[in-house]
Amino acid sequence: MPIYEYAAIGKGCPHCEAHFDVLQKLADAALTHCPQCGAAVTRVISVASVASGQAHLLKESHAAKHGFTQYRRAGGGVYEKTMGKGPKFISDK
Repeated sequence: MPIYEYAAIGKGCPHCEAHFDVLQKLADAALTHCPQCGAAVTRVISVASVASGQAHLLKESHAAKHGFTQYRRAGGGVYEKTMGKGPKFISDK
């Protein structure tokens, strides 16, 4: 079920003037009045939040657990380890 964001059209209570969220079914009609004060509200278009279910695969702990090592450039041809096993620093010199 999506979470819809609503805001007061005109003067309302602090709840609806500051925008509020409502968990509704797709088939449910949009709210027309604030549930707390009865002021007129409208649905606000906001950014969608999508969970892919694979975000944990990008975490350093997951990569290190599977034997990967990551280095980042420290400057001057020197790289320092950020995760995993291996030497603390490597150099291209």
